[in-house]
Amino acid sequence: MIKEINIGLLGFGVVGGGVAEILHRHQEDLSHKLGVPVKIKKVLVKDATKKRETELSPNIFTTDLDEVIGDPGIDLIVEVIGGTSEAKQAIEKSLRAGKGVVTANKDVMAQFGHDLLKLADEHKCDLFYEASVGGGIPLIRTLEDGLASDRIRALTGIVNGTTNFILTKMKHENKTYEEALAEATELGYAEADPSADVDGIDAARKMAILASLAFSTEVRLEDVFVRGLKDIQDGDLALAEQFGFTVKMAGSAKKDDDGIEISVEPVFIQNSHPLASVNNEFNAVYVYGDTVGETMFYGPGAGSLPTATSVTGDIVAACRNLLLGVNGKRLHAPQFAYKVKSDNQISGRYFHRISVMDEVGVLTKLASVYSNHGASLATVVQHEGDNNGGVDLIMITHSISRQQHLDIMNELHNTPEVNGVVSYYRVEGENR
Repeated sequence: MIKEINIGLLGFGVVGGGVAEILHRHQEDLSHKLGVPVKIKKVLVKDATKKRETELSPNIFTTDLDEVIGDPGIDLIVEVIGGTSEAKQAIEKSLRAGKGVVTANKDVMAQFGHDLLKLADEHKCDLFYEASVGGGIPLIRTLEDGLASDRIRALTGIVNGTTNFILTKMKHENKTYEEALAEATELGYAEADPSADVDGIDAARKMAILASLAFSTEVRLEDVFVRGLKDIQDGDLALAEQFGFTVKMAGSAKKDDDGIEISVEPVFIQNSHPLASVNNEFNAVYVYGDTVGETMFYGPGAGSLPTATSVTGDIVAACRNLLLGVNGKRLHAPQFAYKVKSDNQISGRYFHRISVMDEVGVLTKLASVYSNHGASLATVVQHEGDNNGGVDLIMITHSISRQQHLDIMNELHNTPEVNGVVSYYRVEGENR
C-alpha cells in the first residue's frame, strides 16, 4: 500500500519554484484529495549550493540527473527544465526507468511529443503535459476527457500572452510595437530574445500540440503556416477598427474530409467576436465540436503560478493513477492518418492594403487582377492620405483559396501601377 508519493523535480526556475510553492501551500488539501501526502524528494538544479527562498531542505538539491531518476523512492518525475535537448533526454530517461512524467515543455512536446507518448505507452508510464499550452487553462485535459465523446472540427484562439499584450497596448494606448515590447519585457511577459513569441513560433508549437490531440493525428510543426507580428504595418490597427475588426495574433486549426489546416498569424477578427475582447496577457481558445457546438476557454496564459497550477493538476492526476494502479493505461496512438490540405483547399476572406499610383484607371487595373484569379471583392475603399507619393486602396475579398490570395499578391507585386502591397490579413470569425 502506498503511504506517500515522492516527486523528483527537474528544474527550479520560475515554474519549478511555483510548483514547490503550491505543493507546500496546499499540502493539506492534496493529502485530503489523494489520501496520501505528496512530497518533493529531490530537485535537479545547475547549482546545488545557491541560496534559495524556499521551504525545501537544501539537502534535496542535486546537480546529478541520475541521482533523481535512479532513486527507487521517487515515484514521479516533474520536468520544468525548459529548452529542448536536455529536457527531452531527461523525459526519455525517466520513462525508460518506468517513472511517469509531468512536463510543461511545449518545445519538446511539439517537436517530439508523438515519439515520447509512444515511449510512455511502451513502458506503461503516464506522460502528462497540460501546462505546455495555455498556462493555467485546462485545455488538454478538456480535449482528452471532457470532450472525448465529441468530434472536434476546429480550434481558434489566442495562445500567446506576450503578443496579445503587445497588441493590446498598441491598440488601447497607442504605443508603438517597440514601446509595447519593451513594457512586456519589463513585466516579464517577454524573454530577452522575444523572437519565438513575436515571430509566431511559440504559438505554432502550441497549436501543433492542440491539433494533434483534438484531431487524433500526428500534426507536424513544419506544416503550421506561420506569420509574425512584424508583418503588422503602421496604421493597420486603426484601419481594422475602421472596418469593424480587431487585429489579433491567432492560431487556427480546422479539419474536414479534405484534411487539416493549421495557421498562426495576425488576423482581422470581427469586433463582435468574443476573441476580440481578450486583452493583455490572457489567452482564450474556441473549440468547435459536432455535438457540443461552440465552447470557449479563457484565462491567464503565462506566469509562474498559473503554469504551476496546471503542472500541479497533472501531478494530482498522475498520483491518482499510481494509487489506483492504472498508470500508463491511456492509449496515445492516433486514430486518423495525417493529411494536410494544399493551399488550393484552404479558403477564407482576405483584407489587402495596397499602395497604388494616384492615376485614372488604376482601380480598373486592380479589379482585373482579382478577376484574373477568380476572386470577387466584397469591399473596395480608397484610404485618405498618401503613401510614398501614392494612395492606399483597401480590398476585402469574398472567400477565396490561400493559393488565389498568394497568386494575387504575386501579380500585384509585378503590376506597374502598384507601389507595393503594404499589408494583408486573413479575416477570421466568419464562415467557420
